[in-house]
Amino acid sequence: MLNALSIRNIVLIDRLDLEFSGGLTALTGETGAGKSILLDALGLALGARADFGLIRAGEDRASVTAHFTPPEGSRIFELLDDAGISPEPDLYLKRQLRSDGKSPATINDEPVSVQLLRQIGDLLLEIQGQFEGRGLLDQTSYLPLIDRACQHDDAVSDLSDAWSDWAQARRALQTRQAEVEKSRAEEDWLRDALRQLDELAPQTDEEDSLLEQRGFHANAARLAEALSESYELLAGETGAEPHTGRAERIIERQLDIASSQLTPVYETVQRAQLELAEAASQIKSIAEQLDGDPAQLTRIDDRLHELRAQARKHSTEVNQLPELHEELRNRLMAVDDSASELAELSRAEEQAEARFRSCADLVSSQRRATAAALDSHIMAELPPLKLEAATFSTAVSQLDEPKWSRAGWDKVSFEAATNPGMTPGPIDKIASGGELARFLLAMKVVLAANEPPKTLIFDEVDSGVGGAVAAAVGNRLNRLGKTMQTLVITHSPQVAAAAQSHFHISKSAVDGGTISQTRELSEAERIDEIARMLSGQEVTEQARAAATSLLDAYKG
Repeated sequence: MLNALSIRNIVLIDRLDLEFSGGLTALTGETGAGKSILLDALGLALGARADFGLIRAGEDRASVTAHFTPPEGSRIFELLDDAGISPEPDLYLKRQLRSDGKSPATINDEPVSVQLLRQIGDLLLEIQGQFEGRGLLDQTSYLPLIDRACQHDDAVSDLSDAWSDWAQARRALQTRQAEVEKSRAEEDWLRDALRQLDELAPQTDEEDSLLEQRGFHANAARLAEALSESYELLAGETGAEPHTGRAERIIERQLDIASSQLTPVYETVQRAQLELAEAASQIKSIAEQLDGDPAQLTRIDDRLHELRAQARKHSTEVNQLPELHEELRNRLMAVDDSASELAELSRAEEQAEARFRSCADLVSSQRRATAAALDSHIMAELPPLKLEAATFSTAVSQLDEPKWSRAGWDKVSFEAATNPGMTPGPIDKIASGGELARFLLAMKVVLAANEPPKTLIFDEVDSGVGGAVAAAVGNRLNRLGKTMQTLVITHSPQVAAAAQSHFHISKSAVDGGTISQTRELSEAERIDEIARMLSGQEVTEQARAAATSLLDAYKG
């Protein structure tokens, strides 16, 4: 609901603060008094394109602030949260125009993009017919509007899920097809590369092992000399092992004399003798390996060369060759097994598509049935609005497959013909200004029950009509006002009388300039204003009586 509007330095308005109530509010005044300026200012706060010509002459900046209370559960709070703005029960949408060409926007004093301001503004308020591509002239709103009228949320949810499943199945199939196509294109290379690695049979950490062996055999002569010398020192006639053995035997013969003291010593010497013997045996074994195969160094170098050549070929490290070997084997197996896998993915995609088509067909049939019922109700509203010769229809057509989405395959358009024999076309292209406003009113009256709460503004919906037709317009606006806040800019006394509150817009000369002023009228002032609208500048008692009669018709 729109609670208040504050305007500063917009064209004829220097300073204006208005407070609004629920129901239907009428705004009246003479032509040129500033009614359109109010709408321009409000549109600015709702994210309309910045028009710097709105800045009042002599000023360097202008601003508009609109105070709203969104309905509970509104998507607005989700948008605010996504933008990092703490959701509050009261929203203050503000827009400035500066002479330097900037037009900053804020919501609750937090800077926001004009795009976000427009998104939230569209959820708060509709100015019917005033701004191209907004309200009922926004073609992107037609499909959600029909869906709300259908009240088939479960079916639409199933359709959305079916679309997601189909899209996922389609991506899985396409991804695998691309992988298989790529693999098949390099199948010969894969087979040759795998054959070479099969023959090579690289082992984990093989390079490090070979380098160690290479160092071992490359230094065989020096190592043999060192091992021989070490063996003599350990196991030779004068080496440590024989001497330790003799010491062991000497201590053993003395155990019967000092057993408790010598036993630990004996055991230690015995262990030392055994370990020395083991060390000597290991040295001898290593030395024998050096002498066993003098060609081993060549074989190690050849093996390292083959491993490194394969690593360079595949732009990897030698130690990564075993993993590469397994990867190439799996890729080739995948090529060989791809036919059955692709067939399974294709079946899954076909099943997902069939489910989407089934859901889309169901939702589409529900939309067409609801559209036909809405058309009937809207057509019933047209004759009282002086559109008795007009026709209205909701066209539900099927889009080409590339344009299908989670919302299905339907395109919805509202079409009208204002005279017999005319080819129906989009309502904003066929209807004139006044006719369009009345078409939109008829549509809104029929659709209001399924619409989320928001503020509606109709600009001169009574243009070109009077008498019974104007009364019919006022009656329908009054009905709308009972379900959602509605404002109407009008020149018709019948429409003004249908409102619960009434603002008068006027302009006057001040200090050599002109300003526009707006104020809410009291009950007595309303009678005078409606009487003026009935009789002209000179208000007669008969006009007052007629005005009172019009007002009384909506009381009680």
